Amino acid sequence: MFKPPPALPGILICGFLLVLPKPALPAEEIGLALSSGLAGSPSGDAAKLDTVPTIELKDDPPPMATIDLTLPPDDLWERIRRGFGMANLDSPLVQQQQAWYLARPDYLKRVVERSRRYMHHIVEELEKRGMPTELALLPIVESAYNPMAYSRAHASGMWQFIPSTGKTYQLDQNWWMDQRRDIIASTSAALEYLQSIYEMHGDWHLALASYNWGENAVARAINKNLAKGLPTDYLSLTMPSETRWYVPKLQALKNIIAQPGLFNVSLDPIPNKPYFQTIEVSAHMDVAIAARLAEMTIEEFLALNPAYNRPVIPDKGGANIVLPAEKIDIFMANLEAHDKPLTNWQAYTIKKGEGLESVAKKHGLSVARLRQVNGISAKMRIGPGHTLLVPTQGESASGNLLAVNLPVVKPTIRKQPVKGGKGARKTTSAKKPSKKVAAKRPAPRN
Repeated sequence: MFKPPPALPGILICGFLLVLPKPALPAEEIGLALSSGLAGSPSGDAAKLDTVPTIELKDDPPPMATIDLTLPPDDLWERIRRGFGMANLDSPLVQQQQAWYLARPDYLKRVVERSRRYMHHIVEELEKRGMPTELALLPIVESAYNPMAYSRAHASGMWQFIPSTGKTYQLDQNWWMDQRRDIIASTSAALEYLQSIYEMHGDWHLALASYNWGENAVARAINKNLAKGLPTDYLSLTMPSETRWYVPKLQALKNIIAQPGLFNVSLDPIPNKPYFQTIEVSAHMDVAIAARLAEMTIEEFLALNPAYNRPVIPDKGGANIVLPAEKIDIFMANLEAHDKPLTNWQAYTIKKGEGLESVAKKHGLSVARLRQVNGISAKMRIGPGHTLLVPTQGESASGNLLAVNLPVVKPTIRKQPVKGGKGARKTTSAKKPSKKVAAKRPAPRN
């Protein structure tokens, strides 16, 4: 019987061990092996390894620099760009309108400067409603950001409401004021209207066409295309020329604002903070006196409070006036120190035998100015028993009071009554002002 040599088991065991995978050495043991030459390195290399210095980290390394994209930008333009949300319109009309704006840098600069008072408020209101911030540029298309704008179609204000739509959205239009020109009220109404017509169509381009042309007109144009088997997007509908250019104008402005450097346009930064705040007064107050208490020019005051038709801010259970944020404390301090009447206007009833000429002369006014102050058009007949707003006796009304740039009187256009609309009042007598006026300080706005 064959017997293996005594050394064979040992040889087999060694072979088996060579086949097994080698266990990984811990980092400490690898370093020890390298330093002692057990890793198979030549003795010369091992000697060099002995001279490598040991580096010890005593402190934690500084954190890597990061950018917080959730922080609001300092420039309102950047905030507007971040909120762009409409689909872009690709049309030769956009390029043509873009070229029109770029060829008029002075016009763009003037409009942008005018918008600085209102833009932050509009962006805030858009973001509250989750609406695309391109709509903050829409008043450029509508009115060039002029709250006193008035169109041939009798549309008024920054958002250009016609009388009937203004009444639908509870914008008062009476002897004292026209809220279609009110910055806060008209913005709220315009965004509410835009939301409703967007929900109707599910498309912002069609919503904008409806804002310009009317939702019923757009609906009829859509139905005509459906009946013919044609597309129903904005560019495919048959519409008036003004509406055809309407969305391209907004798209052209969006393109320029999105990349002003590309078009060699310089946009002055607009601070990303509220420009104005509101403050409540509870008695009649002259526009001119309110401006003086705020240490503002009448023109600047009316730019923020353009809704008033008369030179008096009426007490309607607490009237709000709009002031630059930095003027609130000044207004409050000056109001507290003011010890004179807050209005220099009074109600006057025309007596028998009197006319506008005699009343105007009696109160130191021209007939044209008396008509303007009271909203009397050339076609209106005024006689005994009619109440007018006139300056108080013994107080010079010609200085700052008559400098108020009131809206030009326009004849009333009779239209079909709107359901739920309010009838216009001919005249209103002014109440006597209280000696003191309660003014409520507004809460800071974000």
